[in-house]
Amino acid sequence: MKDFLLHCVLFWAMLQRSNMQIPVSATVLNCCEGDILLLLDSSGSVANYEFSRLLLFATELLRPFSLGRGHVRVGLLQVGTNPNLEFGMDVHNNQESLQKALRSVRQLQGDTNTEAALRVAQRLLTETLENVPKILLWLTDGVQPGDVDKPMSELKAQGVSVLAVSTVHGNYQVLQRAVTPPLESHLYSVDIDNIEIITEDMREAIIKIIHAERLRVVDLTSHSAVLQWRPVLSADSGYYELRYNSVWKTDPETRRILPGVSSWAELTNLQPDTTYTASLRPESNQRLFNTLSVNFTTLPDVLSPEVVSVSDSGPRQIRVSWGPLQPARVLRYTVEYGAIPSGHVHTVTLHSQQNSAILTGLEPGTQYLVTVSALYVNGKERAMSVRACTQEAALPGLADLQLIPAERQEVQVVWQARQEGLKGYWLSWERENSHSSSSKPSISSVYLHPTSHSTRLAHLAPSSRVCVSPVYSSGRGDGICCTAGRHTDSNQ
Repeated sequence: MKDFLLHCVLFWAMLQRSNMQIPVSATVLNCCEGDILLLLDSSGSVANYEFSRLLLFATELLRPFSLGRGHVRVGLLQVGTNPNLEFGMDVHNNQESLQKALRSVRQLQGDTNTEAALRVAQRLLTETLENVPKILLWLTDGVQPGDVDKPMSELKAQGVSVLAVSTVHGNYQVLQRAVTPPLESHLYSVDIDNIEIITEDMREAIIKIIHAERLRVVDLTSHSAVLQWRPVLSADSGYYELRYNSVWKTDPETRRILPGVSSWAELTNLQPDTTYTASLRPESNQRLFNTLSVNFTTLPDVLSPEVVSVSDSGPRQIRVSWGPLQPARVLRYTVEYGAIPSGHVHTVTLHSQQNSAILTGLEPGTQYLVTVSALYVNGKERAMSVRACTQEAALPGLADLQLIPAERQEVQVVWQARQEGLKGYWLSWERENSHSSSSKPSISSVYLHPTSHSTRLAHLAPSSRVCVSPVYSSGRGDGICCTAGRHTDSNQ
């Protein structure tokens, strides 16, 4: 009983000291959303004074946060011989209720059974379906906490951030292994009489983890932006004041009043490629909320044609496409095309709702310069050019290869073919080998001009095989062959 009275007196005195020396923020931090579970060492190794100071630290640490679902949920789990859940995550939805509950917490005493408490913490933090950041804040003197490495590792593996505050006589090595990096902002070992000096730093570390983008840009163009936020007001509890302006103050600031049920707003008539700053202040006569802000840069002004592409290429035609389609800003499009380097230029005029055209009457295997230009309603023009190549004409086949005997044991080789797309002919034959004792004939070949349709060969080997193949820019095509003396055609 004596210890309990001393505990109450000390805690009351420290609360009075806190109210005098630590200003209580009147602004609710509606910046965050997440779950915070306080794991408070309440065993007999913690002195009554030390326990009270840890509770006071938690009280001041959490005081500015907006509580409840959609904001910050706080639970308190005490470590003793058996773990004791002082209150769960969904119990306190306002600061008055939370502060009253923290002031009424009594120390358990007993053993430091941190392992058992962590099993309860694991269930509390991982069984919830809420997809929000989760924090375990361990407040301890660090004396013989037990084998906590495995449960702490399991918590971290499940996405829980572990932070710790210990008095100077704690086991620092155990704490180092337990907390989530970075250690410099997630682990504090401090003298209990000076614990208030880490309040702001620890709060900032928590905010970085559970910070929620309550004002964000969800759609952006060159002339507009859509802002979205998580509502904190209702239809009858207040309104939102929205202000936005370019950061260089190139245009007057715009101010809009939005009803309390609002959760989004579209900003229009913005300048392209310009950085803006927007602020949203919830106004309510029931509580004071902090102002939310966001910076964004509009997209550059895209003028058609921004992209020109070529497809469906054939020997005599190609399709040219462009974008983006801007019928409200463009009067008409003009497509100009001509063979490179000095072909006749053709022109096609198209209406503003068309963004492709088929160009016909082209030459096979030819490179063209295609220019797409747009005439805008304000009189300005924009053009973009690309190079396009038509395909080679269909490969012409050879026909009617003949070997006609001529004088002096020569043979006249004659064939027929279409010259379109041809670069020449490749002629090969078997020739008598008069300079070698070998009876095996040698192979001879010659390249002929595309205008050639015949040539004369001499010294053919008996029953020599003569072949003619067409040559294109892409390589040698299929040819036909004949055997001397037989005058019969066969495919190669």
